[in-house]
Amino acid sequence: MLTTTRSSESSVRPAVLFVAFELGSTQWKLAFAVGLGTRPRLVQIPAREVMRVAKEIARAKTRFGLPTDAPVRTCYEAGRDGFWLHRALLAQGVTNVVVDPSSIAVDRRARRAKTDRIDAIALVTQLILADAGDRRGWREVHVPSVEAEAARQLHRERDTVRAALRAVGNRIQGLLLLHGVLVRAGRLSAEDVRQLRDWAGAPLPAAVQARIEREADAWQALAARLRVVDRGLHARVTADTDVVAQQARTLTRLRGVGELGAVTLSTELFAWRAFTNGRQVGAIVGLTPTPYCSDQSQREQGISRSGNRRVRTLLVEMAWVWVRWQPLSALTQWYQARFAQHGRARKIGIVALARKLLIALWRWVDQGVVPAGAIVRA
Repeated sequence: MLTTTRSSESSVRPAVLFVAFELGSTQWKLAFAVGLGTRPRLVQIPAREVMRVAKEIARAKTRFGLPTDAPVRTCYEAGRDGFWLHRALLAQGVTNVVVDPSSIAVDRRARRAKTDRIDAIALVTQLILADAGDRRGWREVHVPSVEAEAARQLHRERDTVRAALRAVGNRIQGLLLLHGVLVRAGRLSAEDVRQLRDWAGAPLPAAVQARIEREADAWQALAARLRVVDRGLHARVTADTDVVAQQARTLTRLRGVGELGAVTLSTELFAWRAFTNGRQVGAIVGLTPTPYCSDQSQREQGISRSGNRRVRTLLVEMAWVWVRWQPLSALTQWYQARFAQHGRARKIGIVALARKLLIALWRWVDQGVVPAGAIVRA
């Protein structure tokens, strides 16, 4: 007679402490729970007190009767605090995830109650459900490394400086237009301002001259700062040897792709994210369709716009440049055949071209596949 020995099996899950952070500028609200059937424990602590978080976790384990070595899983919504808290929690041995705030389901009533307490309890409930396998309304953010996050600063600074330049230039032109004068803000010096005359041929008021001079000085300082950033971008592409520089040099070999676009695509996407197909590449920048189908109502709402805003804006600009400088490529031929003769449809079609272009650029960088018909520099 044979005796069969079977290993004991159990469906009992180990006790886990779940923690949700509701981050504020001065106070943090923490919600602790061990399951859906228990009432969450709410604690308020001063903002950025990481050591206080560890103490509250230990107190919560005692409160719920958990062993001191019980695993802890935490979450918070992506926002102004960035990812430093995520790294601090990982250093304490805590399993943490950063959640996309726009993915969390909320009450659709016009006047719904919203407090930090309600949000913290809802977030810890969603964390428990996601841990159990119900991930509806739950999207986690991929956290970049410190190096990958720092690599983005150069081109982002350029965007900030250019926006400041436009703002200062618009203020100068607005002040001048109040007196019937129209000149380019970037060419003004203190002597030029004193020589300006209003619509009647009279000098500008002294207070107006003084303000325009100060604004012109600010414009010149920003222009000098922009030149420094541009030199840094050029050196980043031509002199560095890391992955970002290598990918940027590969991208700039394609006619119509400049250094700024190459560095932006590399630092924001290609250098730190691993993609397996083109659908993932298109989804990360929000260039995906959003159909609305309910009974007899069926319509397309446009692209989702849920991804990287900087890259999405850049890609639309790169698509227009691609049509001009790569007229023989398959992408340009596809665009011209469908949208070139349809007026407003050109602007709609350029978004579709931007998605196809992004996928083609990813394949060029990742797999070495040249976009069909594209001109590649030696």
